[in-house]
Amino acid sequence: MINNTDAVRILDEHRADGLILTTMNAGNVRFGMPSVTQHEESDFPMGGCMGKASSLGLGLALAQPRRKVIVLDGDGSLLMNLGTLVTISNKAPENFYHFVFDNGVYAVTGGQPTPADGTSSYRGLAEEAGYLATYEFDDTEELAMNIDSILQQKGPVFVCLKVAPEIENTPVQFRPRPRRSSQMAIQELRQRFTS
Repeated sequence: MINNTDAVRILDEHRADGLILTTMNAGNVRFGMPSVTQHEESDFPMGGCMGKASSLGLGLALAQPRRKVIVLDGDGSLLMNLGTLVTISNKAPENFYHFVFDNGVYAVTGGQPTPADGTSSYRGLAEEAGYLATYEFDDTEELAMNIDSILQQKGPVFVCLKVAPEIENTPVQFRPRPRRSSQMAIQELRQRFTS
């Protein structure tokens, strides 16, 4: 299994000028992208948007075709919006990279198992939906060795990361908040893209 923080660190180090959209554990302030980012101005936190990161990422990829759009999704989030796989494949943005952090649980709400835990293959679902390339990793070193070649491919590309569960048991109102909200990121990106 891959450690959540190690996974986001690898992606941050190899993103170049790519936009990264995070949701669920990939966006957790304690052990997700906010804890390691070196490119905060290109991070797009998606707090409170469970199931919608891939849809918003698709819109950004279509609007900014010269810039990589990297979505860091949760397995439970993807289950809430499986139709997005077919939509993404149909639109076929060459700059779209979809990483799903598969920990088998709804970690943000206390660790309940997802209905797909051990019964479904996210990589298989993406492949059948029509993604151009699909991968699955459960080893940090293997991910690190392959990430550059993955991000050089034409998308849409799907990568399932088998990550160790990091259960969030702190009540929502007491959890640390990211420095930047989704609303701030939207305003900043709009300014950058229209300048």
